[in-house]
Amino acid sequence: MELIFWYFIAYSFIGYCLEKIYAAAIHAPRQTRKCFLLLPLCPVYGLAMSAAAIAVPEHWPFLLTAAAGALICTGTEYLVHWLYGVMFSVSFWDYTGEKLNVHGRVCLRFTAAWGLLSALGLKLYQPGLALLVAAVPVRITAWMWGVFAVDCALSAGVLLKYHDTELLSLPALLRQLRASSQSSTSR
Repeated sequence: MELIFWYFIAYSFIGYCLEKIYAAAIHAPRQTRKCFLLLPLCPVYGLAMSAAAIAVPEHWPFLLTAAAGALICTGTEYLVHWLYGVMFSVSFWDYTGEKLNVHGRVCLRFTAAWGLLSALGLKLYQPGLALLVAAVPVRITAWMWGVFAVDCALSAGVLLKYHDTELLSLPALLRQLRASSQSSTSR
């Protein structure tokens, strides 16, 4: 369980970095964090890649790994998008304008990206990651679980109260809280 937790953390962080690089590369007007309130983690990447790391055998060739990774990661992406909608009434991404999309949750272009990224991650990054996380002391894992749990609770609370993914940034949330405080005192 500890290994899977650290896979989730590592891949969520890598996903966060990829999101930032992608948004900057395409000059996205909105550079949404798509992650937790405090930690730079993008959970859809962590969940998708952890599932692929568990399900795809190491000895599979690159193309088979890419095909399996594309299916596993796209399925995870669909499920995560659906859960965000059901649990928090929010949507972090919308592929409605993309060709061959399914309910705006997944699309062919990003399924192909998932395939390539998952195969590269599993073939190049996963072996070293497995060695690295196996060496993490139990005390550090317990501490990280605590930090992660607090951030999950805070993030879920913000989403449940405001239904606004833009508030998963401390400055934006503080502005919202100040505005709410000022409007309640002016009544």
